[in-house]
Amino acid sequence: MPEYDALIAAASKVRENAHAKFSNFKVGAALRTASGKIFTGCNIENATYGLTVCAERTAIFKAISEGERRFDAIAVVTDTDTLTPPCGACRQIIWEFCGDVPVILANLKGKTETLRMSQLFPKPFDSSNL
Repeated sequence: MPEYDALIAAASKVRENAHAKFSNFKVGAALRTASGKIFTGCNIENATYGLTVCAERTAIFKAISEGERRFDAIAVVTDTDTLTPPCGACRQIIWEFCGDVPVILANLKGKTETLRMSQLFPKPFDSSNL
């Protein structure tokens, strides 16, 4: 998947910045804009866990706060044998802000899988439901 190599590399690198002292489960995400710019994010835990922010949401919120509105892919990197998909909250945010983008799941051993958001989130709630 050469078209996603830079995205996976960026997510792998930012994963090292994760603040995961409670779970020790570091996650990195990289979001690519339609113009090719990459925004990264890592998970940031809190002792209450409920206030923890996932890597995917961090990357999306950074991009939105910088004025970006069009995205074409997101990568999620973990250090697990089984590839880790976004949680439910992240799936909702990815759908609302990115639509049916490719989601590239990767681990530190080079294993990857690409799924579309519609596969991960087949019946989303969005503005069409309002």
